[in-house]
Amino acid sequence: MGGDAQSESRQLPRLRLDELLEELQVRIDAVRGTRDRLHGLLEAVLSVGRELDLPQVLRRIVETAVALVDAEYGALGVIGAGSKLDEFLPVGINEQLRSQIGDLPSGHGLLGELIRHPEPLRLRELSEHTASSGFPAHHPPMHTFLGVPIRVREEVFGNLYLTEKRGGAEFDGEDEAVLSTLAVAAGVAIENARLYEEARLRERWLAAGSEFTNALLSGTAEARVLELMVERALEITSADIGVVDLVVAERDELLGALALGEGAATHQGHRIPRQGTLAGAALHTGGLLAAEDVTRDPRVTFSPERWKGMGPAVAVPIGTAEGLRGVLVLARRAGRPVFGEGEIAPLPGFAGQAALALELAERRRDAEQMSLLEDRDRIARDLHDLAIQRLFATGMTLQSAQRFVQHPEASERLMRAVDDLDTTIKIIRSTIFGLRAHDTGAATAPGLRVRIARTVEEAVTALGFTPALRMEGLIDTDVPAGIADDAAAVLSEALANIVRHARASAAEISLVVRKEHLTVTVTDNGLGIGHGTGTGTGTGTDESGRRSGLRNLAERAGKLGGTLTLERGPDGGGTRLEWRVPLPGL
Repeated sequence: MGGDAQSESRQLPRLRLDELLEELQVRIDAVRGTRDRLHGLLEAVLSVGRELDLPQVLRRIVETAVALVDAEYGALGVIGAGSKLDEFLPVGINEQLRSQIGDLPSGHGLLGELIRHPEPLRLRELSEHTASSGFPAHHPPMHTFLGVPIRVREEVFGNLYLTEKRGGAEFDGEDEAVLSTLAVAAGVAIENARLYEEARLRERWLAAGSEFTNALLSGTAEARVLELMVERALEITSADIGVVDLVVAERDELLGALALGEGAATHQGHRIPRQGTLAGAALHTGGLLAAEDVTRDPRVTFSPERWKGMGPAVAVPIGTAEGLRGVLVLARRAGRPVFGEGEIAPLPGFAGQAALALELAERRRDAEQMSLLEDRDRIARDLHDLAIQRLFATGMTLQSAQRFVQHPEASERLMRAVDDLDTTIKIIRSTIFGLRAHDTGAATAPGLRVRIARTVEEAVTALGFTPALRMEGLIDTDVPAGIADDAAAVLSEALANIVRHARASAAEISLVVRKEHLTVTVTDNGLGIGHGTGTGTGTGTDESGRRSGLRNLAERAGKLGGTLTLERGPDGGGTRLEWRVPLPGL
């Protein structure tokens, strides 16, 4: 009996020692686990801070969060306008399952709860929370939940959402502390990435401005430079359509001079009022304007269906201190994120640089025009003082020599030569009149030659190319003012039709006075139309039934006793429009 008691007393200390050793091992393991977790957190903070590309930073943050708290699913939601989620980056759900689930969350239900109350939220069963609204079809089951906000300079940038801790356990206070620490580091990394991205954007805007400025000042056509400007703006902002609306002088209208991207045909070549349009509102305020949804913006009351399918938009005036030239409008498809303040902040400077470049190019053109006018004046003087005098003297010599010619046929030919010389003198005098019409000043209305040239020049921006122009005959002397007005209107309408419907890359225009008729011919290489002719009765229409403009041209011809002919181009493509009217007194 005594031996058994002594043996039992020796075993009790050994049992207590084993328990103490086991407890010590547990504590050592806990310390080691905490140490390992701290090392993991430190490595995660450093890893997140290494990236400078914002999308990569956001992806790295959510992947790191999932690994740190041992969660099966994770996501990062970026808060946008109206306290809605602009972006949602999930981890743990493959692409196939993601496509089956459908649209990504926008910030309702439990996710919206964290947006409304940006404080850490930890749940044992997320379906039991009052804000929970359930899951869509095909969504995997989720129970445990841990969410923390990410702040950037006291502003809530977004939230980290973690669900389903592995092993069926709940998220604990240590998980919350680790994730909150990561969120602080994430805020710093996001701010650094934002600053880096803004610096890169400014650099890209400056490079784009320098590119089209150099192109414009080196002699590149203004239409091509505008196109280059819009291309770069679309590329930098990831917009889906870009439109340049130019101010129409002395009218409360804008002309869609250029449009690139989705639905461009709806905007290019069309006139719109300033009132009730985003472009007009930008002109009125003189600064940058943004719209979350251009089709529903209260400032857009004129034909909002023009922007069908589009959502976020931004408009910025193009102009200098001397005046506004137009507006650049950029838009993204509906459902895409709104334009961020950082990405569009350099846009006014970009547009101002474009306006300054256009202004400098215009001044250069004015100087070239003055030089051209001086050359024209010199040519006019030389024609008048030398060519006409010589031709007149030759005609007088031939007339005086006629009495020495006895053969009737020879005499007749001599008279025809004298008549031809007389006609040539008239043509040269008409040419001199046209050359000098540029210098007549505001008191004298410009001749038809000048009006036609100006009409063609004004259409170049909308067309995107410069049409070939040919004029023959005594245009300024033999065409009465009323018919000249009709001819200028006919050419303007014909060029507008090319802009709206033809999709042409080249056009030829001729204005000819010959055999008692004025003929205006406009030929393009566009889509072409059905055959049709008119004599002022309203016939003459293209295959789409666009009758009104052509009917007006036919009516103008009919009132003057002329005709309108509309047919396919000489090679079977494009369109050839001929407007022919008689000239009185010829």
